[in-house]
Amino acid sequence: MPVTSELSPDGQQLTISISGRFDFASHQDFREAYERSGSELRYVVDLSGTTYLDSSALGMLLLLRDHAGGERSRIRLINCCPDVITILTISNFSKLFQIG
Repeated sequence: MPVTSELSPDGQQLTISISGRFDFASHQDFREAYERSGSELRYVVDLSGTTYLDSSALGMLLLLRDHAGGERSRIRLINCCPDVITILTISNFSKLFQIG
């Protein structure tokens, strides 16, 4: 499965891992990964297995941000390959998300 999620033992952080292509085909799985949880969590999106990211993936990240509280959200995008970091930087997502 290209999208998996895991809640931390303390119930405070949801980690969503994406492998392969992060595009519109992942939309339903990605939404289900975070909609089952409350919005008052810290979110980590692990992109270590992500080989491709397109504009629909950027839109999905923005939907997650809205779900998580908009400007109050706490979302980290981790383990990004250089190509993904370039896309996120060009899109100014470094101003909306913590990228590491």
